[in-house]
Amino acid sequence: VQLQASGGGLVQAGGSLRLSCAASGRTFRGYYVGWFRQAPGKEREFVGTIRVNSGHTYYADSVKGRFTISRDNAKITAYLQMNSLKPEDTAVYYCAAGNRIITAMVSFPAPYDYWGQGTQVTVSS
Repeated sequence: VQLQASGGGLVQAGGSLRLSCAASGRTFRGYYVGWFRQAPGKEREFVGTIRVNSGHTYYADSVKGRFTISRDNAKITAYLQMNSLKPEDTAVYYCAAGNRIITAMVSFPAPYDYWGQGTQVTVSS
């Protein structure tokens, strides 16, 4: 599976952005699709994930109520809708996919086998 992340950009605090993660080579059926972010000098951080078949989502506490993950009916694109953005949300955002993930491990990068190239999100104050 190849992943292509897009949709990043510069936005003012309080604004919104929607990131997309498109799959090529197959659909996301049977996969978890996760979003992680990494700010300069910091470790990669879990943002949220979606279990594509069921649509069940999991989020980091820092983004709950502001970010929403979804996927299209064809299960080839996943989305990260980011609202009420804060300067501390500034990071490179990565999408990742894996089909051998248990629920207890969804917030860890290691179980995700496939990664997109990252897209920069910058939130100005």
